[in-house]
Amino acid sequence: MEVILREDIEKLGTRGEVVKVTAGYARNFLLPRRLAVAATSSNKGIVEQERQGHLRKEAKIQADAADLGKMMGSVEVTIAQKAGENDQLFGSVTAADIAVALEKMGYTIERRKVQLDEPIKTLGDFKVAVRLHKEVSIDIPVHVVREA
Repeated sequence: MEVILREDIEKLGTRGEVVKVTAGYARNFLLPRRLAVAATSSNKGIVEQERQGHLRKEAKIQADAADLGKMMGSVEVTIAQKAGENDQLFGSVTAADIAVALEKMGYTIERRKVQLDEPIKTLGDFKVAVRLHKEVSIDIPVHVVREA
């Protein structure tokens, strides 16, 4: 069955693309969740209009993210934590902690946008990537210091 995707779906295709999928996958997953529509001539016109609107909106969001990235270029985050003798933290510094520290500085960043592979468990200086948009990412220095 051929369907037109209304959203980007990993390992399947991008928005506006016509893909061939099994009838069951389309009927039970894609169509009820409004991720795709049947590939008819009238639906192609509607999806093309949606895609054009989405591209305009996406360009604005990307430009806003690039501006925010320029503003955050000189930001450094310092987090104070209790630590033991070997500079091991009691607990850890997570993406949520970094997002809260950025919010205190006046930048509202979602926790999910802070790309931290695993929590920080030692004192020191670290580079943490913040993904503001799928094409805009910046590295922020994070300093984890001993709490006085």
